[in-house]
Amino acid sequence: MDLHRFTTSRRVFLGTLGAAYFTTRGLFAEELARTPAMTEGPFYPDKLPLDTDNDLIILSDSLTPAVGEITQLTGRVLDATGAPIKDALIEIWQCDANAVYLHTSDSSRKQSQQDKHFQGYGTFETASDGGFRFRTIKPVPYPGRPSPHIHYKITRGGRELLTSQIFIEGHEGNRTDGVFAGLRDPLDRALCSTEFKPIADSKSGELAAKFDIVVGRTPDERTFER
Repeated sequence: MDLHRFTTSRRVFLGTLGAAYFTTRGLFAEELARTPAMTEGPFYPDKLPLDTDNDLIILSDSLTPAVGEITQLTGRVLDATGAPIKDALIEIWQCDANAVYLHTSDSSRKQSQQDKHFQGYGTFETASDGGFRFRTIKPVPYPGRPSPHIHYKITRGGRELLTSQIFIEGHEGNRTDGVFAGLRDPLDRALCSTEFKPIADSKSGELAAKFDIVVGRTPDERTFER
């Protein structure tokens, strides 16, 4: 299977709900392939920043942007039938361009390295089409994790729907990263990866990353409110 062609087909499908990319894995036949759950990791912020909006590049009223390749991260949260899930809270967190997390067990050891202008954590409530948008930086590797990634968690009505990670498609570090390697199925690896592409008309060299997320349901769970 051509994995690159596979992941591109998946994005086209999820973006248009056109040419079918369904799977019969799991409890329901003819459903979208569900995004695999992954570890939250040890660095979910233990002290949330005062600024928790969806722009991780600028802190509050600061005029100094964070260091790194600025990335417009967008996508939609869908259920397994392809229907959008609105009013879901999506949280993201990641290390800064100097490989420091917004967590005291990490930042306290690397205070001189930490980018004080990077928010490190952000939130967004999905729109009626399930859409979300963040402005952040392209993730970088850090000691122990050669595969750059962005952590995220989705909750709705106080119930956790999914915790997982977003990886850079084709990054060389994916081969030796223990967490990414834990995804044995090429399908699951594709569902957790995306490209970070230059935005053609961006004067500042910003990147775009499109990542749609499909959450599953248990058999006794009622359909999400639209």
